[in-house]
This record gives sequence, C-alpha cells and structure tokens, in this order.
Amino acid sequence: MNITVTRAIGVSCWLIIVVLSVTHASASAETLAPTKLSSASEGRIVVLGDSLAVSPSHGESFPAQLQQRLKKSGLHWTVTNAGIRGDKTAGGLRRFNVALPPDTRILILELGANDGLRGVEIATIEKNLATMIEGAQARDIKVLLCGMIVPPRFGWNYMLAFQGVFPRLAAKYNVPLVPFLLDGVALQADMNTPDGIHPNGAGAKRIANTVWPYLQPLVDERTATASSR
Repeated sequence: MNITVTRAIGVSCWLIIVVLSVTHASASAETLAPTKLSSASEGRIVVLGDSLAVSPSHGESFPAQLQQRLKKSGLHWTVTNAGIRGDKTAGGLRRFNVALPPDTRILILELGANDGLRGVEIATIEKNLATMIEGAQARDIKVLLCGMIVPPRFGWNYMLAFQGVFPRLAAKYNVPLVPFLLDGVALQADMNTPDGIHPNGAGAKRIANTVWPYLQPLVDERTATASSR
C-alpha cells in the first residue's frame, strides 16, 4: 500500500472520529461582529467557516494567526473570523450577506466538511459553494477556497465525489485552492486539542502556514490595486 493511500485512510479514520463528535454539536452563534477597519487598514479579509476556523478559540484560531502574520509583514489588513461551530454550506449561504460587510475584499471560504460528514448530496454542496463564490465575485471580492476530505462513511464513491467538488469549483471560477486545510494537523496529537479533532494553538499556526502561500498573492494583488487608485 503506497504512502498516499495510507495517508488518505488515516485521514479518513480521523474524520470518522469527527463524525461521532461533530454531528452532535449544534451550530452556535460564535461569529464575531465585523471588526471596524482602522484608518490605516488596506482592506478586510473574511473567513467564512466552521469549527476549524474558531478552534481552539477566536484568539488562537488560524484567522487570528493570519492577522498576526499580516501585521508582522507590515500589511495593514483586518481579518474577520466569521466561523460558526457545526456550520454547513447551507448555513454559510444563509448568513453570507451579513458575514461579508461592504468593505470585504478577500473571502476565505472554509465550509463543506460538515456537509460531507452528514452525507449531504454532492450537488447541493457544490451548488451552495458555487453560489457563495459567485456572490463574492459579483462584488469584486477575491475568493480563496479551502479543500477538505471526508471518510467513506457513505461509500467510497461519495468520498471521492466530495473531494472532487473543491478542485472542480476552483477551476470553474478560477480561484486558488488550498488542497487540504488540515495538512500536517490531522492525526497529529501535538497539533490538536485533547479531543483529538480540533486544532490547538500549534495546529492553528500550522493551518495558517498552509493557507498563507495561497492568501499572500491575493493580498499583494489587492494591495497593489488599492495603491494604484
């Protein structure tokens, strides 16, 4: 058995644990009110996501880590964490307009995992994500799509079809894709909270490191566009 297959099965086993835990969690209104932009801010980045966006806490989450990284890089951007535990793509779509205030310039779309864990129809997942991407692009908001993997709880065909949604949407709408958000975090005890599911502070930093190479070009592009006006 090759390393890729072994890793995929390992990640699947980890996500089965997520099913047993997350499916019993109700979505809670943890999303923060939009942070006011400072006078020096170059724009707003909104992370529209689920529990992975708010773990282990808002202050230590990967969006918070991205905010710190931007600040250290001398980039004056405001990151708003619009993550809600247990949220699915349908929930993200319902709160889309509220979660993205008028000054949003970049959207990090981190939803879909809970849909896959509950066996939501692939067509529905894809349609919801597509609608959010289209809504953002219609407002001239750049989108960064985050990919996820689900276990074969509903069969291998479903698992593979789910994984195919993210690269297909990225290609269709010409948006950058983080292939697997939890790369280097899933199954790593030192990267997760005691539940073995959600990232701890170190895990959140690793996720931010995974996201950054895809986010940075969007930030640079938007910053350059703003400077030329």
